[in-house]
Amino acid sequence: MPDSTADPIRVLVTGALGFIGRAVTDRLIADGHEVVGIDRVADPSRGVVVGDTTDPGAWRTALDGCGAVVHTAAVVSNAVELDEQWRVNVLGTRRVVEAARDAGVARVVHLSSIRAFSDLGFPDGVTEDHPVRPDGNPYVDTKIASEHVVLQAHAAGEVEGVVIRPGDVYGPGSRPWVLLPLEAIRSRQFLLPAMGKGIHSPVYVDDLVDGMVRATLHPDAAGQVFTLAGPRGVPCDEYFGHLYRMLGRRGPVGLPTPVAVALAAAADRAGRVRGHRTEVNAISMRYFARTGTYSSAKARALLGYAPDVDLDEGMRRTEQWLRGEGLLG
Repeated sequence: MPDSTADPIRVLVTGALGFIGRAVTDRLIADGHEVVGIDRVADPSRGVVVGDTTDPGAWRTALDGCGAVVHTAAVVSNAVELDEQWRVNVLGTRRVVEAARDAGVARVVHLSSIRAFSDLGFPDGVTEDHPVRPDGNPYVDTKIASEHVVLQAHAAGEVEGVVIRPGDVYGPGSRPWVLLPLEAIRSRQFLLPAMGKGIHSPVYVDDLVDGMVRATLHPDAAGQVFTLAGPRGVPCDEYFGHLYRMLGRRGPVGLPTPVAVALAAAADRAGRVRGHRTEVNAISMRYFARTGTYSSAKARALLGYAPDVDLDEGMRRTEQWLRGEGLLG
């Protein structure tokens, strides 16, 4: 596998029009690589063709001549049922691996999640050698299963598999950690468990992308799992407090965890009745009650990963983008 000093390669990015897919595409192009993408809609200006990763279709021809696949396409939600998450996150990953294998692509870089460690019960500063833990949450369990798909393919010699576990990725365009919280704050439906003192692990999107590109190109990354977190974990009220201030509001509201979980569960039940679920549910509340952080020491040592965008600077850039898009008015 070529390293960062080698000649440019051709890379396929799945989910190429999504938040992270778009960012990694832009970075690879800026570094001189050729990038093609697949997504649910086409964008010829960005070299993106239509494709459903769960369906072995015409999109597979885009893999011709590629040296690597960066697989970001996924369901990222606490409000989607297991069958759909399994279809996209697990079956879709297997279909991408098969397509890469059949096209002779050397490496598949798979975007998983720190949530493979489960939402609760992992040690502070958890490292990649800590066992993953299914917990009944469809997102957690399907991310663990998708990792197994990639690592199994690596062990079988089908492709070089690399697994990335990103922290809580924020920045311009982030749906889970910027746009959805802002929507909930505006509608006064946002609250935090653990009195707001649960730990959030923000990583600015540019830092994550730098680590992903390194993992795509580094010859020693094959067969490895990497956690790519930000410079530090922060209390949830510190992270979300930035979003409140952008809207000119005071907050966030922190409640004891059992109270927050009960309120969120009630809101979720009401949403199910109306046929409109949101991310305000018991699963999200338990996630916000985490007490541990995630170590990126392995990525630092092997890849030279060095996240340097602190929360204040990342939020400054995010606010600038939001105002430029007219999303804070």
